[in-house]
Amino acid sequence: MIPPLHFRGIPRRGRVLVLSFVFASVFWLLFRSNNSNLGGTLASAGSAVDILQFIDPLIGTTNGGHVFPGATLPYGMAKAVADTRSPAENAAGFVSDDAPILGFSHMHDSGTGGQPSLGNFPLFVHPGCPEDDFSKCAFTVMERAVKRIQGSAFASAGYFSINLTNSVKAEMTATEHVALYRFNFPAPDEKGAIPVKQGEGSQGDFKMIQVPYSPVVIVDLIDLMNSRSVGGIQVDPESGRIFGEGQYGPSFGFGHYQAFFCADFKGATIRKTGTFLSNNATEEPKFLDNVGAGYYIPTGSAGAWIQFERPTANSILARVGVSFMSVDKACENAESEIADFKFERVEAQAQDAWREKLSAIQVDATGVSEELQTTFWSGLYRTLLSPQNYTGENPLWNSSEPYFDSFYCIWDSFRAQHPLLTIIDPPAQTEMVRALIDIYRHEGKLPDCRMSFCKGYTQGGSNADVVIADAYVKNLTAGIDWDVAYEAVVSDAEVEPKNWGVEGRGNLVSWHELGYIPWDDRDVNGTGPSSRTISRGVEYAYDDFCISILSRGLDHPRDHEKYRLRGGNWKNYWNPAQRDVYRDPASGDVLQSGFSGFMQPRLANGSWRYQNTRTCSPIHQQHGCYYDTAFDTYEGSPWLYSFFVPQDMAALIRLMGGPDAFVERLTFFHTSGIAYMGNEQAFLPVFQFHYAGRPGLSSFWAHQYIPSLFNATVNGIPGNDDCAMGAFSALALMGFFPVAGQDVYLLTPPFFREVRIRAGQQPRKWATIRVANFDPEYKAIYIRSATLNGKPYTKNWITHDFFIKGGVLEFTVGEEEPRQKEKGWGTREEDLPPSYPTHNIGDV
Repeated sequence: MIPPLHFRGIPRRGRVLVLSFVFASVFWLLFRSNNSNLGGTLASAGSAVDILQFIDPLIGTTNGGHVFPGATLPYGMAKAVADTRSPAENAAGFVSDDAPILGFSHMHDSGTGGQPSLGNFPLFVHPGCPEDDFSKCAFTVMERAVKRIQGSAFASAGYFSINLTNSVKAEMTATEHVALYRFNFPAPDEKGAIPVKQGEGSQGDFKMIQVPYSPVVIVDLIDLMNSRSVGGIQVDPESGRIFGEGQYGPSFGFGHYQAFFCADFKGATIRKTGTFLSNNATEEPKFLDNVGAGYYIPTGSAGAWIQFERPTANSILARVGVSFMSVDKACENAESEIADFKFERVEAQAQDAWREKLSAIQVDATGVSEELQTTFWSGLYRTLLSPQNYTGENPLWNSSEPYFDSFYCIWDSFRAQHPLLTIIDPPAQTEMVRALIDIYRHEGKLPDCRMSFCKGYTQGGSNADVVIADAYVKNLTAGIDWDVAYEAVVSDAEVEPKNWGVEGRGNLVSWHELGYIPWDDRDVNGTGPSSRTISRGVEYAYDDFCISILSRGLDHPRDHEKYRLRGGNWKNYWNPAQRDVYRDPASGDVLQSGFSGFMQPRLANGSWRYQNTRTCSPIHQQHGCYYDTAFDTYEGSPWLYSFFVPQDMAALIRLMGGPDAFVERLTFFHTSGIAYMGNEQAFLPVFQFHYAGRPGLSSFWAHQYIPSLFNATVNGIPGNDDCAMGAFSALALMGFFPVAGQDVYLLTPPFFREVRIRAGQQPRKWATIRVANFDPEYKAIYIRSATLNGKPYTKNWITHDFFIKGGVLEFTVGEEEPRQKEKGWGTREEDLPPSYPTHNIGDV
């Protein structure tokens, strides 16, 4: 069998040029007849141009992106990468900085905030120990840390590698539940020693020492957060198998979870084995039990080690199976998924899995820069990293339903990620909805945030309600029990849990009776953070509106009216007299912008309480509005939350003074520094110009944020990815953006000549969005006219039916924005997205 061709030694741009040259003639033969309507190269999974060349998992691995860049499969449980000592940045293990490497662990979450997540049972490799004495190697996580060779980190779909200054090159790939590592060593000198770089001199130079070539592999019971409460580990001196377990805490929630591993090694003869506590390594005992219960280990490190003779091919393979069920299940996973230790085979199969998953999309990228293509495909790639498919690994209950974990958090992902998955991977999204419903069956509430089988903290509304409504209106039906789904969302709306800080909603008595959450509410039915009354309130209102959609479709007419009216509770936060007051940073003078009418907190007696309209924005106290905030908005300002009425934008626009005043206000939001694209609530306001008949301005602002904030650099996203930043950029680049929970997609021109999305999982049916006169310089970014299947199409939005049935939506673009007075495309009232009255006539 011929091994797969690798291009890791060629720079990314060079790889694209080489592939383009090699496949040029093949492309012409394969695609001339089938795609003669396309003006250039059709980049897709399975086409002549391999889109994996445009995937850079390192995007977002600094600047707070917290992206996981290592080896994994779509939604894979095993996620192998090098972990770095990067405080406040290494939530996903690896950071593109100059911090030292702590080890290589096998499970991570991607793009999260909070504490570092998972990172259990890391491996660490020494090429040898001083004086050939294993006890003189460093074992603790802090002391063993070693610097990387700068610029050596390389990541691609299903693969990660890095070179360390101790002469070790680490490579890794993965299957669903197993990480496979290859640790490579240089050839020794004539004395059988390997050079190791230690420390740094005054000039930044490394001190070189020689160590006898006899690798030591460490397996540590620690995790990234150092949360282990108890654990155990054992090494078999004959086979070299190391296995163990630990109990750990979640990164953004409460409770604990059990994890298990099973590690086997190949490529060298075993020399010695043993265990270690802190930095004290011994050959006996061969096992440790109840580590953490009675042991004081300052660094948290404890585990097992194995020393090898010189490897026969100067490399050692390490296969690590993981499980949340048992050690036996971890070993079974390892043996069944990677029986042969064939690194190239596993890597090639991982690449094929990614190609298959991304084959739902094709683009004609003629004239589009490599950087923009990389931004697009890498964004799609990140969207598929989580939630993670833990089906068969759920220790909490027995069920025939799928189980997904790392819904971390739905508050972030419901706005873009889940609607995107509904289009490009409806089977997976359907299984995620079924998993949410099954969590409700067994735990009594839908989660808002969940990781490692633990309840995570609720950041706003009960936004799984939106995900379920979105699935319903877009006809995801396979295996979904809609009766139980409806029971679950009604429970969110009606039944307050004892701790609404981790599930459901709080302050429900006032919400039902007053129609808002008072700042001074006395909630005797449950407990949770009593702040965030504005942001929770507008989200509760939208959640209730989404329930009204379900109740209408599932034939609950009385409920429909109740939840429709509750969907209008947002207006109870609207203080028409509130002005935008701020202090000039230069002069210190108190100024007003001229805008009035904002969402504001209220007291139980109906009077208003003041929160500065810019608080929690980048220009005023941005970092005061996290989970434990005392403010009335969460990770955003009253300016931002005053736009969150997707159920009835027509009423909001009237309150803001009409379409022209709304456009002026929304433009000011984006130009004044108040908007922060690093949080997902800012996504929809990029496109809300559509509701005022100015869809061209939505296109304008999409082009402002891409590529300035969303690009192909390592810091190419503006905040925690949450698998949603990638979804935002991918959606915007394809030319549409969803209004989650509704059958509405707001249309803008794609950044490509043509985008094709597989329609309804049918292999030969496509939903095609095409720009007839595409401008690769992006001077012409405004839709002037459109046709759908050859017929004029004037609406500035489209329904999900297009993505199910397929068809061709073709735009003609120009350099001037269409105006309402000219009755330009998408500007007439009948062409605007729907607004659903959530109030009685005369209320607004």
